[in-house]
Amino acid sequence: MHLAAFFTIVFMNTRFRNTSILLFLLFFVFEVSVHAQKPTPTPDENIGPTKVFEVRLPVTVTLKNQLVNGMTRGDFQVFEDGVQQEVTYFTDEKTNPPVYVGVLMDTSPSTVGQLGFSREAAKDFIATVIRLRKDKAAFMTFDHEIMLRQDFTDNLDMLTRAVDTVKKPGSQTALYDAIWQFADEKLRSVPGRRVIVVITDGDDTFSRADLHDAIDIAQRTETTIFGISTKAGFLGTVPGVEAGTVKDKGDRLLEKLCEETGGEAFFTGDMLALERSFKRISQELRTQYIITYKPANQNYDGRDRKIEVRFTDPDKTRKMKIRTKTSYRQIRDNLK
Repeated sequence: MHLAAFFTIVFMNTRFRNTSILLFLLFFVFEVSVHAQKPTPTPDENIGPTKVFEVRLPVTVTLKNQLVNGMTRGDFQVFEDGVQQEVTYFTDEKTNPPVYVGVLMDTSPSTVGQLGFSREAAKDFIATVIRLRKDKAAFMTFDHEIMLRQDFTDNLDMLTRAVDTVKKPGSQTALYDAIWQFADEKLRSVPGRRVIVVITDGDDTFSRADLHDAIDIAQRTETTIFGISTKAGFLGTVPGVEAGTVKDKGDRLLEKLCEETGGEAFFTGDMLALERSFKRISQELRTQYIITYKPANQNYDGRDRKIEVRFTDPDKTRKMKIRTKTSYRQIRDNLK
């Protein structure tokens, strides 16, 4: 029943006014709580029933863990649910569209001893990844609050000042909410490659969104997520843990978040490892291939579709590895 109609019935019936008021209040609270449980993506208003959609895949090729460039469109085949698809567009490091990268930094209590170095590493990464008059970066922090400290810009001075404003930690870790908010509000309409780099040392403790929600919004906005876990600590004080290994459930979830969106998770144990992680991400963004294809199945059916990118040359298949996102859901959503 519509709330306005319910309100009218309640207050026209004077005999049961007190009881009805109580029922009305309970109904109202229930309605509000249901809608507050999970974030809702920006609604789409301009999608017609005949709109043709395409899927854009950032593809990374490695040979013995070294990034490989120089590949061409003819080197790749794309399959969706086992059916080969029509590739409509291909770019490489010389022709790739600009990068729009959001750096999301965990400022929860456990990061107190790491904030200083994390700030410096983040600034160095931004300076490395941004090509002036082409790429843009934004900077956000998350704890019990999510704060966009600098919107997209290629002005390194503005970005540096934004990173330097991080002084005090908050009280919780809202990782998934931060990813959801940034992807939905900031990356949805940018005209280039969409990337999030997350620096975190803890499990999510405060989000309304969950892992599935974060993966879903990243896939729907064609966002690649790279994660840097600093949980091992810069002093290497975690017994039985080596830097560069997956350590616990929280790190496995971070790894899944990155893999499902075509990115990679890095597990750092010291300052040098953190710097190497940032450098690797920067290099990867430079050498990525972007493959766009038009799915043969143009139905907005909302189900998971499996993606596989293969080499056309069996010899390359034996020697090299391809990394990209492996699935997506096609729903009516508005990407520009």
